[in-house]
Amino acid sequence: MAKLTEQDILNWNGPEDDYMNAEHLAFFRELLVNMQEELIENATATAGHLQEHESAPDPADRATQEEEYALELRTRDRERKLLSKVQATIRRIDNEDYGYCDDTGEPIGLKRLLARPTATLSVEAQERRERMKKQFAD
Repeated sequence: MAKLTEQDILNWNGPEDDYMNAEHLAFFRELLVNMQEELIENATATAGHLQEHESAPDPADRATQEEEYALELRTRDRERKLLSKVQATIRRIDNEDYGYCDDTGEPIGLKRLLARPTATLSVEAQERRERMKKQFAD
C-alpha cells in the first residue's frame, strides 16, 4: 500500500470510525520523526558553530557577533522545547493515543494536525483555554 501524502491527508473524507487509522498514524509518525531529526541536526550544528567561536578584535564586530550568537541560542532554546513536544507526540502515536483532544476526547482533526502535528487540543478547546487565560490574566 502506498504511503499517504500531505494532499491525501487534506483531502481525506473517510468515515469517522476510520479517523487515525494505521495509515494516518504512520504518516504523522514519519512527519514527526523527520522534525525530530531536523531539530537535533540544528542543535548539533549550533554546538559546533559556537565551539568554533573566534572573538573579533573590533568591539562593534564583537557586539554584532555576540548578538547573533544570542539570537541563535534563543532559537535553539525554542527548538529544544519543540523537540520535547515532538518526542512526547511520537510516544502518543506509539501508544495509539494520538489525534484526540486532551480536554474533550474528540478528534482534533487531520487538517489541524497537519498544520500543528504536536497539537493536543481541538481548535474549540484551544480557543476556550485562550479565552480563559485572557479572562483571568486581566
